[in-house]
Amino acid sequence: MIRFTSFGFRYDQESRWIVRDLNVEILDGEFLVVIGPTGSGKSTLLRAIDGLIPHFSGGEMHGDVTIAGHSVRNTTPTELAGLVGYVGQNPAQSFVTDRVEDEIAYAMENLGIDAVTMRRRVEDVLDLLNLHEVRDEQLRALSGGQQQRVAIAAVLAASPRVLVLDEPTSALDPGSAEEVLSSLTRLVHDVGLSVVIAEHRLERVLPFADRVLSLGNDGVELGTPSEVMERARIAPPIVELGRIAKWSPLPVTVRAARRMAGPLFDELSGLEPPEGQPVAGPLVASIDKVHLKYGSFGALNGVSWDLLAGTITALMGRNGSGKTSLLSLLSGMRETNKGTILLEGTNPATMKPAQRIHRVGLVPQDPGLLLYCQSVADECETADREHGLEAGTTWAELEKLDAVLDADRHPRDLSEGQRLQLALAVVLAARPTLLLLDEPTRGLDYEAKWSLCCQLTGLRNQGVAILLSTHDVELAASIADHTVVLAGGEIIAGGETRSVVRQTPAFAPQVSKILSPEPWLTVHEIKAALAGRN
Repeated sequence: MIRFTSFGFRYDQESRWIVRDLNVEILDGEFLVVIGPTGSGKSTLLRAIDGLIPHFSGGEMHGDVTIAGHSVRNTTPTELAGLVGYVGQNPAQSFVTDRVEDEIAYAMENLGIDAVTMRRRVEDVLDLLNLHEVRDEQLRALSGGQQQRVAIAAVLAASPRVLVLDEPTSALDPGSAEEVLSSLTRLVHDVGLSVVIAEHRLERVLPFADRVLSLGNDGVELGTPSEVMERARIAPPIVELGRIAKWSPLPVTVRAARRMAGPLFDELSGLEPPEGQPVAGPLVASIDKVHLKYGSFGALNGVSWDLLAGTITALMGRNGSGKTSLLSLLSGMRETNKGTILLEGTNPATMKPAQRIHRVGLVPQDPGLLLYCQSVADECETADREHGLEAGTTWAELEKLDAVLDADRHPRDLSEGQRLQLALAVVLAARPTLLLLDEPTRGLDYEAKWSLCCQLTGLRNQGVAILLSTHDVELAASIADHTVVLAGGEIIAGGETRSVVRQTPAFAPQVSKILSPEPWLTVHEIKAALAGRN
């Protein structure tokens, strides 16, 4: 179906080859997952399949890519549109209408599909991706995860033979991610759709993959998930656990791992995970019986919680459960309809901006929204000036985050992890006592995520209160002292992280699912416990 022949690409003659001499064939009706660190060429490979490379990208391309026998060099994007559907990392950028059902129908209208077929396909994808309840909603009113599903539905409705997705589950809660991946798998099995996905959250996608294509400094490897994970330098928790336990072949599903876990249970007998960090900091923010409505929709309904200095709290829940709404209230961007939010005794919505930035800092899902200058250096200098800080303060904060950024580079040319570091530095330079992060690991590879965990842990130890809204259950298990789970705008579970995630299967990490009912959450805990015994 898809063949890369001596394929190579770079954006200009002065830059390095992002991909070079790639020879790979992707089979008809195959579910392929492309993995690799940031900058390894995953997105470049996807854009070549869709024809964005070379028709829109510029740059230098060697070799060829053929889709069902059609060379991307000689086939226009319009002609490829009937073969390949593409969903990028930021779905909102692809929307051209205002309403969900209109967006799903738009691509079919451009392809000249008749009205009867369009109606049937719209209903099919609404059911497939569980979007029928929001079919008449405005796209801007949807959560990030709902927008992601609409973008996928709009592409699927055109019935392409190949579906290409860049980080498709990054904005989805665990349940929604599994629904989407299961739906794509059914299409692969039932109608022979070829699916190519680039994804960092390997714990989510590996169980669905037929094969994995690994890109990186060590070269290119193509094989089954177990084969590729045998030699992968960085792997999801289930694989890391398998390495500790010396399981062979390495499992990539929880079900397979549980069947092999008997000897590991015996080895861990009598051992316990370390106790969490004691909570001793003063009250930073108080949320008391808060209600928030958008028109007639109740986004938050009677939410109460306290945030203490020197703690990290994970805010979890399905897409649309109210997580981002709560962050907007705490940041002072919105005012409650009922109830109170106090930040060190003051309502953040009534604070002047110059006062608020020293109390609370928010890094949104897309950290690029905070960056609007022409270079990294300009961003730092502007932040110093606008926040009334001494010159060099923001750049010094960037260095504390161990960021290695070219001062002259444009922020849009940075990787997701680098943009997050720059946005964090801009926010942290004002020394807020409360740090809010909305999906901070979206688009980050494992190394970047581990670096972020270390940075957030360091901030917690300095007394900063941190609230992070996340669908990344492994992140919550690794660093959160407390976890709050929202559903329908209400808190349905809250408390010490180990207790909450073990009682909430949808938000439990892989290690907990494998070793339940034992209290282990992370591979790091198990390594430390076994090392202590030895």
